[in-house]
Amino acid sequence: MANSILYLGDTHLRDAAAYLAGLMHGWGWQFDYVPSHERASVEMLDTPRALVIISDYPAARMDATAQRKLIEQVSGGAGLIMIGGWESFHGLGGDWDGTPVGDALPVGIASEDDRMNCDQPVLVRRIAEHPAVAGLPWDSRPPVIGGFNRMTPKLAATVLLEAQRFAVRCDGDEFTFTPLDRHPLLVVGEFGRGRTAALATDVAPHWVGPLVDWGVPRVAAQAPQANAVEVGGDYATFLHQLLGWVGRL
Repeated sequence: MANSILYLGDTHLRDAAAYLAGLMHGWGWQFDYVPSHERASVEMLDTPRALVIISDYPAARMDATAQRKLIEQVSGGAGLIMIGGWESFHGLGGDWDGTPVGDALPVGIASEDDRMNCDQPVLVRRIAEHPAVAGLPWDSRPPVIGGFNRMTPKLAATVLLEAQRFAVRCDGDEFTFTPLDRHPLLVVGEFGRGRTAALATDVAPHWVGPLVDWGVPRVAAQAPQANAVEVGGDYATFLHQLLGWVGRL
C-alpha cells in the first residue's frame, strides 16, 4: 500500500529535497517521493493520499489523467500544497497556470514569469492567526527569505503571511531601510472537502534564505538515501504545523 504523503519535486533527495524529506522522516511521516525529472505516474494516485506536496516540479511531468486523479482525491478530503520555486506556479518551466492542479489551489497563477529574485531584504509578516502559523515569533523575530513567486489570492482564500520587500542603503554608519511592496506569501483555502495551501517561497536553498535557520534549538535530520541537513527549530515547527494542517496529519 502506498504511503499517505506524496512528495513531488525539489530536484532529488541528494539536493533540495533533503530538507523536507529529512524533517518528515524525523516526524515519523511516511511518504513516497518523485524527483523533479521523473513523471508522476497515475498508479501513484490509485490509492488514497492524505497530502500531496508539489515543490519545484513542472506541470509537464504530470499528465492530465494523473492530475484529474489528484484533484478527485483533494475534492474528497486530501490536502494539496504547492511550495514556491523556479519550477512552481508559473515560474521558469513550472507552467501550472491553466492546469487542473493549478485551478484547485487557493491562488491565481500568472501566465508569465512570476519569479521575484531578491537581492535586498525580504521579511515575512504574519497578517492572520491560524493553526499553521501559531506560536511562532513572527513579530519578535520575523524571518527573512531570498525570493518568491508572485500570486493572487482567490476571493474565498485566506492570506496568512506576506512578503515585505525593503530597499536598503548605507549612509555613513547607519543602514536605512525603506519599505517597498508587499506580496502574499502563504495563502490557504479549500477545494471540495480538501484543504489547500500555496507557499510562494521555497523551503530549501536558494529562495528559502535565512528562513531555513530560523529559531533554536537546531534540528538535524536525514531521510533514507538523502543528504543530512541541519535547520532552525522554528523553521521545522512552521513546516510541521503547515503540512500537518493541510493534510490533517
